[in-house]
Amino acid sequence: MPIITALLHTSNSGLQLGRSLETLHPCDEILIVDHQSSDETLRIAREYGAQIVQSLVGVAPRHYLQFASSEGILCLDPRESLTESLAASLYEFKLSRPESLRPRNVFLREEKAQGWIDLPTPETRLIPKSWTRWQGWLPAQDPSAEALAGQLLRFVDSRA
Repeated sequence: MPIITALLHTSNSGLQLGRSLETLHPCDEILIVDHQSSDETLRIAREYGAQIVQSLVGVAPRHYLQFASSEGILCLDPRESLTESLAASLYEFKLSRPESLRPRNVFLREEKAQGWIDLPTPETRLIPKSWTRWQGWLPAQDPSAEALAGQLLRFVDSRA
């Protein structure tokens, strides 16, 4: 049974998506929830074997978890990529074969005009499929969750 599904919400994310998908080797499947992209987003997602679901207006984020076959959901923004150390942590997590999945936090490193900065507070990104707390399209913070080793890299949005 698959253990980790990567979940990304996209909207004309073609310029960022390939870099993100290229790093998702530890994930057993990729689920893209697309919000009416009109660029190359869907073509790129298909090239990486992603399952694509079209977003529905007014639907809660947890609705899309039903399309994942994994019990663990790794939530990412299309501008984010796994570092090698975070990928290694996810492989170790999978090898541990957790009986019940508890949420896990991830530290982020963000690209800014002046260079890279480490964000001080980790974000909850690996969640069980039964998760119900959301902040936008990402899971709401669980400060008690253990942090995985490694970081997510968040690149500058080239559309900004």
